[in-house]
Amino acid sequence: MFTITDRGNFLPMMTGLAIICGVLFVVGGRQPRSVDVRGAEQPASERMVRFEDASDGSVVIRDAQNMQVLARFPVAEGGFVRGSIRALARERRQEGQGREAPFRLAVWSDGQLTLDDSATGRRIDLTAFGATNAGVFSRLLTAQGED
Repeated sequence: MFTITDRGNFLPMMTGLAIICGVLFVVGGRQPRSVDVRGAEQPASERMVRFEDASDGSVVIRDAQNMQVLARFPVAEGGFVRGSIRALARERRQEGQGREAPFRLAVWSDGQLTLDDSATGRRIDLTAFGATNAGVFSRLLTAQGED
């Protein structure tokens, strides 16, 4: 807490803080939107997928190549899937991208599972959210279509 005698130090401290925040704001805005740490490495396995909101409120995940349904999550289920999709959809809206481009679900040689948005270049490391959450997406790599 500042006392009356500390007022002389308050203005220089706040000025310094404002300068630091300004520099972080300017530099942070110029950083690339995604970092490709894998270079030219190809995933061990991948599948292009699309996410759709059904009229009953469920989320439908389709194979982007043949449009077969890989999974359905009713309204009260699939919270991690819904959250991941919302985050990527928000990025697309902010960048003025449509829903046309599919997402790439990929597992890498080191076991990392990622969900990449080809429209924005964003990547979610699904393994960072634990085995249970990543497992929901991992099953989509080998899922057989319904339709």
